[in-house]
Amino acid sequence: MTAIAASLPRFVIRIGQLSMLCFDGFVLALGAVVMIATFLPCHGASAQLFGLLGKVAIAALFFLQGARLSRAAVVAGMTHWRLHLMIASTTFLLFPLLGMMMTALFPSALPHMLWLGVLFACVLPSTVQSSIALTSIARGNVAGAVCAATASNLVGIIVTPILFTALAKMRGGVVDKSGIWMIILQVLVPFLIGHLLRPWIGHWAERNRPVLAITDRGSILLVVYTAFSAAVVHGIWRQVPPRAMESLVVVVALLLAAAVIITIATSRLIALSRSDETTVVFCGSQKSLVSGVPIANALFTGPAVGLMLLPIMLYYPVQLLIGAALARWYATRSA
Repeated sequence: MTAIAASLPRFVIRIGQLSMLCFDGFVLALGAVVMIATFLPCHGASAQLFGLLGKVAIAALFFLQGARLSRAAVVAGMTHWRLHLMIASTTFLLFPLLGMMMTALFPSALPHMLWLGVLFACVLPSTVQSSIALTSIARGNVAGAVCAATASNLVGIIVTPILFTALAKMRGGVVDKSGIWMIILQVLVPFLIGHLLRPWIGHWAERNRPVLAITDRGSILLVVYTAFSAAVVHGIWRQVPPRAMESLVVVVALLLAAAVIITIATSRLIALSRSDETTVVFCGSQKSLVSGVPIANALFTGPAVGLMLLPIMLYYPVQLLIGAALARWYATRSA
């Protein structure tokens, strides 16, 4: 795991004026959390506690985002159709195409079930908390990110099983509709409350923006630790031989690199602003582990669930590590 974490920044490729990125403290913290979860996972009552803390942190994140955003910014985020079309196309069209291309070009690189897991990861919606947090760190269009990531998760409840069934030629299952209410309670409700309270707490939130940035980073760290702890406790890492794991690392890294390169290039081709470009990059390239788990449990049974989740479990920290470094680069460029 240490070797993987140390090599991740090398997957960030020069695009235009992009230069090679190095780890900062936050990226190192993400790598440390993954290592801790691997060797000291939480389980039982502690896992429930960390899960609860993660939900509270996510709710606090969206509450503060709502308090920081002006009404004009929210309206602009909701009506920016080019931005939302780009993100939706990346999430539900570009990724499935990339996944199918990789399975066709390198069919023997992974066992059949792992390739199905890669395709499953490709059709998942954008993750909510990390894509918005990374957009915020990068000083991007946070209002647009909130709207796009939330809409992606709502649409993904229906679109993801249909897309996966079409790609893998398998019969889909019934998706747990309680995920919609979870998104509403954890994302929309805190955001709306924070926005409604903006006249009273907005100035305070703006003055303390650097301090409140800890909420953005802290929510990511909590979610990563809890998710990887669950994976380790259920023995996911033992279900695949080392060589297959190494190949899977390369596959998910190439998948992410291709998505980032294409989204940056396309954003600049259609002349999106730097703020919107960052939103497209982070909302488009992120894949939701939180949405993936209930959907996988609905579509698969028995040991197949673990194999289906392994690619997204690996993609999740990779996207955060690369995303954190890229977000810091965007923030430096915007300073």
